[in-house]
Amino acid sequence: MLDIFSNAALGLQVALAPENLLFCFIGVVLGTLVGTLPGIGALAGVSLLLPVTFYVEPTTALVMLAGIYYGVTYGGSTAAILLNLPGSSAAAVTCLDGYPMGQNGRAGIALFMTTIASFVGGTFAIILLMIFTPVLARIGLSFGPAEYASLVVLGLISASTISSGSPVRGIAMVVLGLLIGTVGSDFETGRLRFTFGFLQVADGISFVAIAMGLFGVSEVINNIGAGARTTSVSKDEYSWRKLYPKREDWQASWGPMGRGSFLGAAFGILPGTGASIASFIAYAFEKRWSKSPERFGRGAIEGVVAPESANNAAAQAGFIPTLSLGIPGDAVMALMLGALIIHGITPGPQVVTSHPELFWGLIMSFWIGNIFLVILHLPLIGVWVRILLVPYKYLYPSMLFFICIGVYSVSNSTFDVLLVLIFGVIGYAMLKLDLPAAPLLLGVVLSSILENNLRRAMLISGGDPLTFIERPISAGFLVAALVVVGLSLRSFGRKRRAVKKLSVECQ
Repeated sequence: MLDIFSNAALGLQVALAPENLLFCFIGVVLGTLVGTLPGIGALAGVSLLLPVTFYVEPTTALVMLAGIYYGVTYGGSTAAILLNLPGSSAAAVTCLDGYPMGQNGRAGIALFMTTIASFVGGTFAIILLMIFTPVLARIGLSFGPAEYASLVVLGLISASTISSGSPVRGIAMVVLGLLIGTVGSDFETGRLRFTFGFLQVADGISFVAIAMGLFGVSEVINNIGAGARTTSVSKDEYSWRKLYPKREDWQASWGPMGRGSFLGAAFGILPGTGASIASFIAYAFEKRWSKSPERFGRGAIEGVVAPESANNAAAQAGFIPTLSLGIPGDAVMALMLGALIIHGITPGPQVVTSHPELFWGLIMSFWIGNIFLVILHLPLIGVWVRILLVPYKYLYPSMLFFICIGVYSVSNSTFDVLLVLIFGVIGYAMLKLDLPAAPLLLGVVLSSILENNLRRAMLISGGDPLTFIERPISAGFLVAALVVVGLSLRSFGRKRRAVKKLSVECQ
């Protein structure tokens, strides 16, 4: 316990450094903005600003990127409540009761309570981060190359199959990402591989170009032709006099906040689940728990605070496997690991022990960022709503401009600009073909880590592949990966049969 307090003091000292405070503030403001704008999401927001992190210290870079990530979960509820347009997938369930509350003249109360619920959920997850991440990291330090390679396989499989859609397509995208990650110089021999004569990719395909292309440019292409968005929301709906909740609102909210925080943190730790699934599970649980479930969908405040506390707890609990084991739970966490790799820091358990100032500084910045968001979110509600009125025909060309400038600024290479446009087209095609882009990005990020540990394990065992099965922990991870695949295929098969049965009945 004393270690936690001393480490927290170290982290607070790092987090309160002027530069870190400034970038934390910038991150949460930009995250709230991105979350308010429907259709952009945390992936696009983080990938767009990834080039900025090249010019600051690793801790400062992660503080800003993390601020964007959990800032999106705060801002996503604003458009969901006022316009029935979720700014992020995690805020989609907030529409179910948040928008009816707005229609009933209680938009201000809904916005106020989502802010409080987000803070409660985030606080709960931060406490878990402080307690469990160092413990998991110490366990992870005892892993050898075989265990670590098997753990990476489990993380990739989990992230690609537990999410929605076909698990086969998810695994295929992971494999494609792993292949893309092999382009460049062999880390042992230095020989070029899969470059096809392009020396510009001798050091590998730019991670920034891949991320910004798949999640930034593809979004622009997909939204070409979107017209001006109009709203009938009046200024009175978010005036200060309508913000403060009544006594019964507080009494009805504390229980759902606590339950939502617990469920969100539990699902956030699991790779491949994330804030979206956590918010839906919390909403379903709260509806089942309620003595009057018929109120849900008609403006029940429990249906707003439960998913909002869950998605914020899940967003920050997702850092537990990322920071302790180096296994990202989703694509945004993969971007965080990518930022570490760019700065020359190898992700994994050694981050906690070798870079304590980075780890604890990042955690303590979460507290500061959450306080910033509470202070900022309510006064800026009117600003975010007005930004929603900007027509997409002006918004998306600006995004495209800044994407190109950001990619070019990384290495002053026009080839990288070409790459980001190519991956943008690929990302758009994947979107239309219902191929998930997030597993591909995970594959790219973890490709070198998997390859390095796979080679080391084979060298230690003298080329015997049975080493991955003979070592109990490694075998356990591989068995768990097979179980995840089996359960995912079974679940997907049931969904397909249910859809076919429904379509037959409707004919």
